[in-house]
Amino acid sequence: MTDRRQNRRNGGGEHHHKADSAKPSPKHRKSFSIRDFLKTLGPGLITGASDDDPSGIGTYSQAGAQLGYGIGWTMLLTFPLMVAIQEISARVGRVTGHGISGNVCRHYPRWLLVIVVTMLFVANTINIAADLGAMADATKLLIGGHTILYVVCFGVISIAAQIFLNYKRYVAVLKWLTLSLFAYVAALVFANVSWSEALPGLLLPKMSWNADYFTTIVAILGTTISPYLFFWQASQEAEDQRVDVTKRPLIEKHYGARREFSRIRADTMVGMAFSNLIALAIITTAAATLHASGRTDIQSSAQAAEALRPIAGPLAEWIFALGIVGTGLLAIPVLAGATAYAVGEGWQWAVGLARKPKEAIAFYSVLAISGGFGIALNFTSINPISALYWSAVINGVLAVPVMVLLMLMARHRNVMGRFVIGGPLYWLGWLSTSAMALSVIAMGVGFFLGKT
Repeated sequence: MTDRRQNRRNGGGEHHHKADSAKPSPKHRKSFSIRDFLKTLGPGLITGASDDDPSGIGTYSQAGAQLGYGIGWTMLLTFPLMVAIQEISARVGRVTGHGISGNVCRHYPRWLLVIVVTMLFVANTINIAADLGAMADATKLLIGGHTILYVVCFGVISIAAQIFLNYKRYVAVLKWLTLSLFAYVAALVFANVSWSEALPGLLLPKMSWNADYFTTIVAILGTTISPYLFFWQASQEAEDQRVDVTKRPLIEKHYGARREFSRIRADTMVGMAFSNLIALAIITTAAATLHASGRTDIQSSAQAAEALRPIAGPLAEWIFALGIVGTGLLAIPVLAGATAYAVGEGWQWAVGLARKPKEAIAFYSVLAISGGFGIALNFTSINPISALYWSAVINGVLAVPVMVLLMLMARHRNVMGRFVIGGPLYWLGWLSTSAMALSVIAMGVGFFLGKT
């Protein structure tokens, strides 16, 4: 009885039932298998890979071209921060069986839900538009043709795949699309990197106290730690639990929690490490080719690919441009899907990519509308080149209130039950939130001082 009271008093995600920590007998233990490990990767890997979308590629390319090797340190800084906030998002989904929006509608005021979902819808739609524009520009760069035709084709393909493909097959397609990101590692091979400059830039921060510099920092953080990634990973954890008949939300069935949290951490760390490795490759390539030759005005991934032609040869241009298309096909479904999950869960509709369209008409309608608006924005006078960069800045600004809400939710016992998040993970999550908030404040102060 004393042990039980002590367990209840401790609560939190670090203490579990004895059955949860029981070790299997040696004859039931399985040897480590890379194939089995890769099969366990899912929401974290796809989330990390989709982080390097065309908007991210444009931002990283511009950062490398504008600031050179000296901006590489941001990738080391953001890795533990993005791992922490994404792991917290995933835990919320796995523990509660609901995504972030689903938990907001159940435990917070309605007006807060409306504000959060509206901001996410706007930011994701702009991001989809920017990504489609970048994919179209890259395709036109390679084979010619009409940009708007490519925008419509890529948009329709991305949305139709989510609606009509079988869920397991669809997730497998997304996993395979992550391989397209290795194009940027291949492009790095063609670049004449000055490692004597690149390594100090990775380890020693170089700060410039002006608005442009901090706007670029916000853009990097905004495209690395993006709100749609929080919503997507939490919702995908809830979705995977829903389609697996052997699983229940951990708040209802806490057995196996330790194993699930270990899986989530490994999945998230692999996905975020993959994301940051690719981002660092893009920054380093842009610094070695564009910045080194004085081309510091790059504002899109397509321009970066074109600028590589005289420096690194036509093959590098093809690798870079094809990578944009591959990452766009990966990221647009995640962006539209995150929007649909947020809206659907907030209004407690039937949601989930594993459901057939007729079982979740409202959910799939929001998904299609989000993608449709993204396509439509490319018919306006909005410059897709500028949209790439500023969509990242918008995400950086929006991330701050969403991260504060997520951290409060992770500590809310009515939401998380015995699995409230504490310890190093909790404080690292607040450190991530503080870093994002300070960069946004610094950007605002820089703009204010620049105008006075």
